[in-house]
Amino acid sequence: MEKPQVLVTCDMLPPWPEILSQHCDVETVLDDNLTKDKIIKLLKDKDGLICLVSDKIDAEIINTCNQLKVISTYSVGYDHIDLSSATKNGIYVTNTPDVLTDATADLTWALLMSIARRIAESDKYVRDNKWKIAWAPKFMVGGDIFGQTLGIIGMGRIGQAVAKRAQGFNMKILYYDMFKPNPKIIKDLNLQYKNLDELLQESDFISLHVALNKDTHHIINKQKLKLMKSSAYLINASRGPVVDQKALTFALKNKIIAGAGLDVYEKEPIESNDPLLHLSNVVLAPHIGSGSITSRTKMAELAVNNLIYILQGKSPISLVNEKVLSVKSLSNMRMI
Repeated sequence: MEKPQVLVTCDMLPPWPEILSQHCDVETVLDDNLTKDKIIKLLKDKDGLICLVSDKIDAEIINTCNQLKVISTYSVGYDHIDLSSATKNGIYVTNTPDVLTDATADLTWALLMSIARRIAESDKYVRDNKWKIAWAPKFMVGGDIFGQTLGIIGMGRIGQAVAKRAQGFNMKILYYDMFKPNPKIIKDLNLQYKNLDELLQESDFISLHVALNKDTHHIINKQKLKLMKSSAYLINASRGPVVDQKALTFALKNKIIAGAGLDVYEKEPIESNDPLLHLSNVVLAPHIGSGSITSRTKMAELAVNNLIYILQGKSPISLVNEKVLSVKSLSNMRMI
């Protein structure tokens, strides 16, 4: 039996590239400017794809590459893949949930603490050789964290991990979610449900942990930002387009809110002329929520195993489009 042909668009951590190569003939293409035409050319004769969240796999690509059987995205998010087209064409789509929960929660807290205590701003101040007075009462005064109110929008795995860390800071924890967590989780984390407007009005810190869909696109917009306290901070380590970036920039410039910590943006990478780059009351990170060695290795493990299992005719660990099972059975996918 010939090995399946697989395209990989990322540089995965070892040993998973080697393990994948034991089962498949792998073509790895590392290209920051992977256009639609390039993807189609590379993918036409492939059975499987391991891609990044930055690789847009739309209907045209899916309909053109009719040999494709599985798309395994090296990410939790999968809004870059046309799920409807994939399902219609009998293509299995998988992602990498769970394994990056703690890393993303840690990064959320790094952003929160950095913007509240002006860490990035202070670092630049020292490096620019502006520190001339040893200490002054009003110098680099920031916001308090301990005992403050944290509002979490999206109480899934990552939201819960962020809440768990907030307990160590004796914070009052509010949450908003369309789906209520398990009652035990609510009790253990001492969570208080609020509608979205109430949460925005009452919180000192607001942290976003929602998937991107039609309901969450621009869930934080001009009107919602106006509801926040002028002393409040917004943290986003979920998906860029859940925040209206233009409205956020206006709110930061005009001190409608105190500051923001961002790991994601409406357009990534952020453009060189983006006005956010010139504001001191925002901390910017380059989409590194999952950026720990452990998390990235586990993501590679999950992405590779999902693809291999499907090509073995076995159930994957994290199937996104379950409706595909009624279009093409797993037994028909077996190539290994």
